[in-house]
Amino acid sequence: MELEKLHKIEQATWVNRQEILRLGISVLFIVGIMLYVNSRAEVSIMLVVAGVIGGYMALNIGANDVANNVGPAVGSRALTLTGAIVIAGIFEAGGALIAGGDVVGTIKKGIIDPDLIENTEVFIWLMMAALLAGALWLNVATAVGAPVSTTHSIVGGVLGAGIAAGGWGIADWDKMGQIAASWVISPVIGGVIGASFLYFIKRTITYKPDMLAAARRTVPLLVAIMTLAFSTYLILKGLKKIWKVEFPVALMIGFGIAIAIYLIARPWIASHSRNLTNDKQGVNKLFTLPLICSAALLSFAHGANDVANSVGPLAAINDALTSGAIASKASIPMWVMMVGAIGIVLGLALYGPKLIRTVGSEITELDKTRAFCVALSAAITVIIASQLGLPVSSTHIAVGAIFGVGFLREYIKKSYAKMLEEIQLHHLGSDKAVVEEFLEKFRYAGMEEKNSMLKQLKQHSAKADLSKKERRSLKRVYHNELVKRSALLKIATAWVITVPVSGLLAAALFFMIRGMMLP
Repeated sequence: MELEKLHKIEQATWVNRQEILRLGISVLFIVGIMLYVNSRAEVSIMLVVAGVIGGYMALNIGANDVANNVGPAVGSRALTLTGAIVIAGIFEAGGALIAGGDVVGTIKKGIIDPDLIENTEVFIWLMMAALLAGALWLNVATAVGAPVSTTHSIVGGVLGAGIAAGGWGIADWDKMGQIAASWVISPVIGGVIGASFLYFIKRTITYKPDMLAAARRTVPLLVAIMTLAFSTYLILKGLKKIWKVEFPVALMIGFGIAIAIYLIARPWIASHSRNLTNDKQGVNKLFTLPLICSAALLSFAHGANDVANSVGPLAAINDALTSGAIASKASIPMWVMMVGAIGIVLGLALYGPKLIRTVGSEITELDKTRAFCVALSAAITVIIASQLGLPVSSTHIAVGAIFGVGFLREYIKKSYAKMLEEIQLHHLGSDKAVVEEFLEKFRYAGMEEKNSMLKQLKQHSAKADLSKKERRSLKRVYHNELVKRSALLKIATAWVITVPVSGLLAAALFFMIRGMMLP
């Protein structure tokens, strides 16, 4: 008994030690930023403080936002948690440092008019308040396990601090209306596309009697579609700051790469599938490598596209302090980009596992096929939205795709239950062996054969019978909810309040900072 108590005490203290270790590493990172910025030739206390806040923001981006890129791969067991953190860390940092660009917009998304800001000092206070408010909200969201949009957090911060600095007229409310619309647009489009691909896979592969033969035909095509989507996505979004091309050119390049990958993937899948079992587990294994690649490519694109934007307020503060003026564009010094890249990797490694588990396994159960659909949906949705001029969030798209996949599974299960009810209602025989034989044949039949069997039942040409007890049992099994409603409510609530909460925080912080800085 004493040994059991000691074991529980040991477990509790180990958790505390882990928390202290994580906190200690985070503090060392922040202190390192302070020492580095303070050692620069031209430095002010404001830049040191801004550097610290920027580092804190980067940690929170890594803890929350990156989970969307690798969560599905971890939840489907294509990657271990450690492997996902290593891959995401390398590609996030690589994307930020290689393709992050040299310049960033100082006013995120153009949501406020910089001409209405009084002077450089007010602009610096505004950006500092916006950066800190966005970081604080991300920290809270991570603590409660809600994946939220980093972009929306910063947008809310800039809006709130901007209104506090220049009044209600400073905001571009048309732009804010578009951002509010994206709360609905992003997850709906992501969910529809993710569910559509899953339905396509079910109809062409998993509903076929010979799944592996169907997979040999369809999986190479899906890999080619993934290649087309990710190639175009990376060229348009991930590499746009070092190589800007128009959409038709990016699409043509992506198409060429997709054809090459298709020619490579087809014989590889044919060879690899010979050693697999003819069931869903066997088919799932064919999606492992594509999932790992998608996690890496999504991380690279996120690092290239979002890291620079996320440290934009810090770059804007640095530029304003250096030039003494407010510019619409600011150069990103290497040290600022390093703060963003290192901070995101550390935040992912130290605090990311919680959100990775939430995205990967706590919303709905993901296997490799479903996770592949989620990753593919994320790339395709961003491409479509960017061409239509729709403001979308990559976080909302990925999580929306997960919900879409989960709700499709629920619908399919319920539809299958209705098919079973058709069997029950149109039975003719009472022999249990006949019933079991019919159900076994029905379970492994393709969609066309299932429909044919149901038609036969309605015409009273098939014999099957189920007892009332068996009917109730089947209904209980097939009407289970496959998407956690509590997760849906928590995440939807967090999305809706992100901009207002970060805005209110930023306004309060702006007034506090101004009060401290004014003589």
